[in-house]
Amino acid sequence: MLIGDVARRSGVSARMLRHYDSLGLVRPTGRTASGYREYSDDDIRRIFHIESLRSLGLSLREVGRALDDPGFRPADLVDDLIRQTRERIAAETALLTRLRRLDAAEPAGWEEALQIVALLQALASESAGRRQRAALSSAAEGPLPVEALVEAVLSETDPNAAGALRWALARSDADASALLADGLHAPEAAVRERAVQALAELADGESTALLRDALGSSDLVVRRHAALALGTRGVAEAVPTLVDMAVEGANDVDAADALGMLAARPALADRIADALVDRLAHGPLEPSARRRLTQALADIPGSTASEALTGLTRDEDRAVALTATYILTLREAR
Repeated sequence: MLIGDVARRSGVSARMLRHYDSLGLVRPTGRTASGYREYSDDDIRRIFHIESLRSLGLSLREVGRALDDPGFRPADLVDDLIRQTRERIAAETALLTRLRRLDAAEPAGWEEALQIVALLQALASESAGRRQRAALSSAAEGPLPVEALVEAVLSETDPNAAGALRWALARSDADASALLADGLHAPEAAVRERAVQALAELADGESTALLRDALGSSDLVVRRHAALALGTRGVAEAVPTLVDMAVEGANDVDAADALGMLAARPALADRIADALVDRLAHGPLEPSARRRLTQALADIPGSTASEALTGLTRDEDRAVALTATYILTLREAR
């Protein structure tokens, strides 16, 4: 079969067949009476083998080796092709993500588009300082796409960069709460913590609702962050967790401050005092825990807290008694 016939029937162009010939991949083994090269059935079969191997992503050099080297091990090459393909897919996926984020930002012109691209590249930098600067500069250079910011917030391990990213997310006008919600249920504990920390800095109704839900999380760290944020927002459901934090010494100063803010509402003051007194009465508690609960009562107004403090002035632990006495002195001076 002449080259033109082979090209028509195989779908491989005559130019490519000549290229295969020049590389020694497949050479016509026959000759016509007129001296033209003619492909045999074996030659055509080899062409189809070449095309099959090329469809797997092999280079022509690798194809030649696969067909001609008796010691060739297909498994090794296939493993390498799998690795290369995964890397290529990851690179293409990352490119598609950047393009979608750029499209969502709706840049007004190329200058703005290039600024967004530069910020996105900085967020992906290996340098924590550069990531932090990108978050801070977004205020001056234009807002970052919210999806990129949320992804950066959930993956950031450097505390300074993380703080800057949460700040940038909080000041953006985009609705980030829904995107952060998935982070609350991530399999990695660190991601769940970053999600609740970011929600705590968003001041909208959706973030408050998500933080309320987070009070029921099986993750203790998530519950505590949610309670602190909700306490500052005046959400009474946070009281039990805040009291537990005071007992356990987990961010107990912040927990006491949050309880004090909640107690500024007259309807909650006695409820919070009762919760603290109940924990004191139904120990046993370590002296350090009793001291923390006594200190938490300091900012709780009302007679219930005052009566509890009066009783604590006779506590068997001297530090507790002295703390209660001092607090009562300050309350009377007011």
